[in-house]
Amino acid sequence: MILTTTDSVEGKRITAYLGVVSGETVMGTNLFKDFFAGVRDIVGGRTKSYEGVLGDAKQEALDDLAEAAKKLGADAVVGIDLDYEAISGNDRTLLMVTANGTAVKLG
Repeated sequence: MILTTTDSVEGKRITAYLGVVSGETVMGTNLFKDFFAGVRDIVGGRTKSYEGVLGDAKQEALDDLAEAAKKLGADAVVGIDLDYEAISGNDRTLLMVTANGTAVKLG
């Protein structure tokens, strides 16, 4: 499955548009990651623990997107857009990643 943010696949012709597909994932962080992220916020620097969670969430969203496209018989998903959100409340932080694109057949 070809996944791309562009509106075409180089060297291939889109023969059919099968519809919009999406993949979503919401991942929780834990108390220790939140605590150390708060420390990093004060002293500066990168927060590797959150970066790891974001990377995992992005990959899961893209995997879900590819699976949805596969169910439609697609060869590729073009025009992929990734959105990231942090949902906080009750001393918890959830990270949400959504991936949307157009499933297509290639010729």
